[in-house]
Amino acid sequence: MQIIKDKVLLVNTSNPNAITSAIRKSSVVEQKGSTYDVAVHWGLDEARALTALKIKNVPSPIVRDYKWSGKLAPFKHQKTTSSFFTLHDKAFCFSEQGTGKTASVIWAVDFLIKRGDIKRVLVLCPVSIMQAAWQQDIFRFAMHRSCVIAHGDSKARIKAIKSGAEIVIINYDGLGIVADEIKKAKFDLVVVDEANAYKNPRTQRWKVLNDVMKGVKRLWMMTGTPAAQSPMDAFGLAKLVNPDTPQYLGAFRDMVMFKATQFTWVARPGAKDIVHNYLQPAIRFEKSQCLDLPPVTFVERDAPLTTMQLSYYNTLKKTLRIEAAGETVTAVNAGVKINKMLQISGGAVYTDTGEVLEFDVSNRLKAVLEVINESSHKVLVFVPFTHTIALLKAELERNNITCDVINGNVPISRRGDIIKQFQTSSVPQVLILQPQTAAHGLTLTAANTVIWYAPVTSVETYLQANARIDRPGQHNPMTIVHIKGSPVEDKVYTMLRRGLQQQSELVALYKEVFE
Repeated sequence: MQIIKDKVLLVNTSNPNAITSAIRKSSVVEQKGSTYDVAVHWGLDEARALTALKIKNVPSPIVRDYKWSGKLAPFKHQKTTSSFFTLHDKAFCFSEQGTGKTASVIWAVDFLIKRGDIKRVLVLCPVSIMQAAWQQDIFRFAMHRSCVIAHGDSKARIKAIKSGAEIVIINYDGLGIVADEIKKAKFDLVVVDEANAYKNPRTQRWKVLNDVMKGVKRLWMMTGTPAAQSPMDAFGLAKLVNPDTPQYLGAFRDMVMFKATQFTWVARPGAKDIVHNYLQPAIRFEKSQCLDLPPVTFVERDAPLTTMQLSYYNTLKKTLRIEAAGETVTAVNAGVKINKMLQISGGAVYTDTGEVLEFDVSNRLKAVLEVINESSHKVLVFVPFTHTIALLKAELERNNITCDVINGNVPISRRGDIIKQFQTSSVPQVLILQPQTAAHGLTLTAANTVIWYAPVTSVETYLQANARIDRPGQHNPMTIVHIKGSPVEDKVYTMLRRGLQQQSELVALYKEVFE
């Protein structure tokens, strides 16, 4: 396909009548043997019509007309993804984590709003990325667009929906709380991030979204790991987007699975191809394809403190604020007291008598699971505090995620076996590491994602831990994920990224937090 003078698309086809009958601004210009060149006006409506006719590689006029807003210029694959979205009312993006899907959506949304095609957008995503990814990226890439987070009690959510903001961000389960208000608001586009949350059409969550979509024309769904565990995981997603999907779950199951025993279903040969055909239209970029990406991408995930955590966190903060005002703070005691705050944020604090006080840390565990489920390769999770490791390991096992642990209690001889297994076998999928005991020397390039369950206060430990995946033998771009739920964690991560070199900065951080 050629672009002529930025105004006309020249399409070579054996069926010119299909184009000229569907697109008014088109005409046959030349016959070339058994094919014809058809000139088509290059507008968005015409590009969408060509796409609907299954003509490949149709460019969207976004690449010609749009001034890419924001603080950062788009990568080539992001422009391609934005272009793809503008050509489809309903579509999937299956690009890997860390490829910049969010920015691509924001640019496509901004382009369509400027054209007048849409006015309001609803973004559905996990709580952990409502602010850390979506709100921040909207400010970064389209700060001229109004945006609000619909979270909290029903009154707060309804107020956000009625605010008139162009982009409203809400978590999955929050949609059910205010579904009626969402319908009244008449959103033009729904964007679902980490769309695997809607793989099961039997859940109430899926049914609520399906009901909401009856009044919405456009739906864009994003996940880096479609049907990762079973071909059946594709059905719920496909049914929301592709009208050709079988009506009933049983019919789809019979297409992709067969009953091996009374209680066991196994994927049929060719199931992947069937799933691929139903998960259309779709676009996917792997990080290894995106040569313009930096080798390491840093991602933030919010894990709000639970009520129990917040109560203890605020009590300790008041106590430490009083101490900070009445004593000379050294690097040593600053580090100790910051660690107390980090322990509460992580889910288990050690008392002065050596006892362990556990907290409800469900939000943090959920955020970790979300990242693991979106990862296309193995994952390292660094957990600074011993007792919290047990909490996380139990949670992963409850969710059928294979994992192993290296901490101070694991003998040196055993560590070698764990590392070999991790590097050479399909299991475990996740390795939980205590950074103080596993930050140096290990090669763990089977993983390309590092999750920091909570931060450490040593830059040297932080950098060495991240380097476990950034070593010879690593063939994939890498992602470092910071899980945070408290102000002190946010500040410590900032300090680590900045590269703390002097102990005096730890004291300054302490005073910044508590004075």
